[in-house]
Amino acid sequence: MENDLRQDYYQKIQNTKVYDIAIKTPLSPLPNLSERYQQQISLKREDLQPVHSFKLRGAYNKIVQLSDKEKEAGVIAASAGNHAQGVAMSAQKLKINATIVMPKTTPSIKVDSVKKRGATVILHGDTYDSASEFALNMAKEQGLSYIHPYDDPDVIAGQGTIAMELLEQIDTPIDAIFIAVGGGGLIAGIGTYLKAVNPDIKIFGVEPDDAAAMTGSLEAGRRIKLDEVGIFADGVAVKQVGEETFRCAQNVIDAMITVSTDEICAAIKDIYDDCRAIAEPAGALGLAGLKKYCENTNLKDQHLVTLNCGANINFDRLRHVAERAEIGEKKEAIYAVEIPEAPGSFKQFINIIGNRSVTEFNYRYNDKSSAQIFVGIELKEGQKERNEIYHALRQAGYMTIDLTENEMAKVHTRHMVGGRNHSLSNEWVYRIQFPERPGALREFLDQLSEKWNITLFHYRNHGADYGRVLAGFDIQAEDAEALETCLRKLGFKYIEETANPAYHLFL
Repeated sequence: MENDLRQDYYQKIQNTKVYDIAIKTPLSPLPNLSERYQQQISLKREDLQPVHSFKLRGAYNKIVQLSDKEKEAGVIAASAGNHAQGVAMSAQKLKINATIVMPKTTPSIKVDSVKKRGATVILHGDTYDSASEFALNMAKEQGLSYIHPYDDPDVIAGQGTIAMELLEQIDTPIDAIFIAVGGGGLIAGIGTYLKAVNPDIKIFGVEPDDAAAMTGSLEAGRRIKLDEVGIFADGVAVKQVGEETFRCAQNVIDAMITVSTDEICAAIKDIYDDCRAIAEPAGALGLAGLKKYCENTNLKDQHLVTLNCGANINFDRLRHVAERAEIGEKKEAIYAVEIPEAPGSFKQFINIIGNRSVTEFNYRYNDKSSAQIFVGIELKEGQKERNEIYHALRQAGYMTIDLTENEMAKVHTRHMVGGRNHSLSNEWVYRIQFPERPGALREFLDQLSEKWNITLFHYRNHGADYGRVLAGFDIQAEDAEALETCLRKLGFKYIEETANPAYHLFL
């Protein structure tokens, strides 16, 4: 059974016609990372495809095999990004009418790129799930062929052509490959082909730690559905993997690796440093997993391969990536430190820091006895040095909290340090996520500001499909449930942060 599945896909991949439209992308060495980890590390450059993503391969392979009648009727797909562009370009090449349903939150740069390839764009809903349901209904009503982004054997086979190219391009055998996993189409295609040729090649899937649907499914032995998924790596933000892709994954994946947002940002920087190419978060996911593998094992001198599987990133998001990359590389630590309001206290604090570079220093007078400092410090020895600084400050008598892993501190607090309001005894604080579409912020304020007094508000655009707000409300404890019910009715995701130390110390 195992070999039958692999051989079936091997034959399907061999017979694809993707090169009518896709290119054979180069395999680039990563010399800096190879030296750092004492490995031979190579990067498959799918960002160089005409739509800057591997998705073109699967979309074209599916569409080109439709019957003449199906082609005449037209195709439809739901996507907020790379799959949309792959379907649009494939349909344009084959002179087929294409309709793409995209969430209203989709950035205009992606909408415009799909329209330029001749597709009709319909904006519907705030999420992919909503857009997909709408597209499936349209397909049934109008007799259109629905082009699934991953859960289709022909789409999987199209993505598998990457593996066929890899084996033609390598000088030394591959020991392991690290593949980004969203719905599972990419790893299903590459994994089945490589295992058919050489079962000894290790196949590692990589997911964000806040969108690990495949990891959970493999552990459970069945497909699970996540209640929520993180949105940073939007190209792999899938609540449930595909049925066919899961069948393939069970057959070929050796292990799954999960990585954090900071680790993904660090991998984006690594790709830029070695290739001068900019990956989208999902595009750098595989490299983030590869790095984690190297750091957690003692193996050396292996040939490790991963992919830059996409480069469709809004320029605005690079600011956020740059902020988080140093933490992801373990090159920066963030602390909250309380120092005495006394002559010489600053000097004593700096003496403990020593000759290390300070990356950020925010100070606000608190009262006559003490002051709170929000400080970032450059690290040269990673976690070990981070711990040493923390303990040195504590031993010197400073109340110190390590905020390096505190999401609220990294996204909001570091941009807000400016003093605390002691007059509010009933302030509740929430971190809220809302869709970046016209009217969303007004809808938020209309529903909440008339019922509860807003005492704190911070919003910073990250160039993503969703906005991130930190909001404070002057409410009694018994009103918190009513406020949260209101947020749920609006469809806004939220996390209560009233107990977060970054809030208590600085806001």
